[in-house]
Amino acid sequence: MSMRKSVAAAPSGRPVVPPLENGDRLTRREFHERYLQHPEIKKAELVEGVVHMPSPVSTDHHADQHGQLATWLGVYAVRHENVRMSLDATLILGETDEPQPDVVLRRSEGGRTKRRDGYLVGGPELVAEVSASTVSYDMHFKKEMYRRHGVQEYIVWRVWDGELDWFRLRDGQYDSLRPDAAGIIASEVFPGLRLNVAALLAGDMAAVLEGLE
Repeated sequence: MSMRKSVAAAPSGRPVVPPLENGDRLTRREFHERYLQHPEIKKAELVEGVVHMPSPVSTDHHADQHGQLATWLGVYAVRHENVRMSLDATLILGETDEPQPDVVLRRSEGGRTKRRDGYLVGGPELVAEVSASTVSYDMHFKKEMYRRHGVQEYIVWRVWDGELDWFRLRDGQYDSLRPDAAGIIASEVFPGLRLNVAALLAGDMAAVLEGLE
């Protein structure tokens, strides 16, 4: 892992903020400043003080699945007052953590997150991640981070494995939510948020959305 880089000076005498690199160890404020100064970087995360930058995203193993999760959660949000869905939103979670999860579902009033300078501060009610080449990262480092910051439900779609995990925070630890006899997982945080897991994995979004009724 590369360590924190010093800030060089440009010929004009103004400081040059170096770009982010995988493995950089930074405080959250340093990470945020570098991210703002380099708009060419489209996605980067700080987890336990370490910078993580994803590989290019394919339609087969991430982008399409991302859209499907967003559709499911977005339809739920528009049908329920005081619920908002966000894509790739920056979450400020403390001095060492600033992730950018694929999908966030949150209560817009009276919820766990607050808006500050256009960003979300605090762990939201639900986070969902599409995991292709990042299974170990999503299922260990990020899962532990979300647990520590009180994210109530955490969904990981393990694309290569053809599996979906849905975790519920209880007494400070994540327990797995299991499908019922009909193959449906129901949220314990958002009433009526139900997922036909087999339909989602098969790409049958009509069946997925029918399950919300």
